[in-house]
Amino acid sequence: MKTLRVGLSPCPNDTFIFHALLEGFVELEGFRLEPVFEDVETLNVMARNGELEITKISFHAYGHLRDTYKLLQAGAALGRGCGPLIVVREGDEERDLSTAKIAIPGKLTSANLLLRLFAPRVPAGSLIEMTFDRIMDAVKTGEVDAGLIIHESRFTYGELGLRKLADLGDWWEESHGYPIPLGGIIARLDIGSETIAAFDDALSRSVLHARNHPEDSRDYVRHYAQEMDDAVTAAHIGLYVNDFTINLGKEGREAVDHLLEIAERENIIPASAQP
Repeated sequence: MKTLRVGLSPCPNDTFIFHALLEGFVELEGFRLEPVFEDVETLNVMARNGELEITKISFHAYGHLRDTYKLLQAGAALGRGCGPLIVVREGDEERDLSTAKIAIPGKLTSANLLLRLFAPRVPAGSLIEMTFDRIMDAVKTGEVDAGLIIHESRFTYGELGLRKLADLGDWWEESHGYPIPLGGIIARLDIGSETIAAFDDALSRSVLHARNHPEDSRDYVRHYAQEMDDAVTAAHIGLYVNDFTINLGKEGREAVDHLLEIAERENIIPASAQP
């Protein structure tokens, strides 16, 4: 039986959609799946090193990997009203980002790509990498002037007294008209097209199972969410899991293509002959 290492984050949207596949509610005959739980930027780096057969990826990172990995149609985090936010301390809402020290959740995240497109005058040296769960505290304590937040931080930044300076998802949608592509699932090309297609189909069925039977994954999601409030967990899943997660479809593929075309044009990612 062939083993596939599957990278995913402990965030509720990932554990929710992968639960049925990893726990046997959905079958993938002939394969043993070995989950690897890491934050998304760690997964981005692992994929760049070719360490995982299948993994969650930021679309920014995928832009560097199109010659070695294939984007699956299932599993994407893509939609409207779900983009990253730039937050600051109260009273600093008019902050000039070009002179600010900004915490980011990783250079290869889609959030950082959007920031670079939104505020191209921000010097690379003023971007401070840290894990996403540290960013809000870093802003609150003054370690940085602003923070680029993702995941469940969208729902909790106000509780720390922080204020929204910009919603990069809203900016993207208004400027480009497409839903915002955040992350997807990719498979290493060398595992073969048949294996990739079989996994893609199984993951799509896993997403459908999760949406039709949310009670099956509740304890699993709660375990990896650790101390996250149940209401925040539910809001997180509701924001990032949608019809695009079952299958990107025409609109989803066009949104990803558009983002990567712009990133190529701005010399942020390398050109590729792959679609």
